[in-house]
Amino acid sequence: MEPDQHLLTPRRVLKGVIVATGTFAALGTVAAIWENPFFIRMTPAGNAEIWILGLLAILIGVFVAIRRPACSGKTAGVGGVLGFLGIACPVCNKILLVIFGGDLLLTYFEPIRIYVAVIGVAIAGWAVVREIRGKDVVCRELQDTSLTPTAGS
Repeated sequence: MEPDQHLLTPRRVLKGVIVATGTFAALGTVAAIWENPFFIRMTPAGNAEIWILGLLAILIGVFVAIRRPACSGKTAGVGGVLGFLGIACPVCNKILLVIFGGDLLLTYFEPIRIYVAVIGVAIAGWAVVREIRGKDVVCRELQDTSLTPTAGS
């Protein structure tokens, strides 16, 4: 492991800012949080969606800036997906619409949609905290075993 692997270099900060900005723009456009020529939202977006999207984008950008390369980003990925599903229009999401149907989505998912987004942000936040603390023992064990030859090899 490189000694300066955990330091925030200007390059890592720039990478995090680019990822956060790209995440905000891409997810906000796809979720049609703002009017755009590519996607039309069938249910109105509130102010909470843009704030949740902003927080999610910042957390993902921070995660990218501080991420240890040998570690998996599954937790941050799950948080990102849940956050996106929570801010997106439920009847505009063709995958959810095909799986569950419009009535089911509007009856059961729409009322809890914002909570799903908040849970996604919390999971992404947990991934950032875990990376900052650097106590991902499983990651270290995997990294150590992948670099260390086993006995008898």
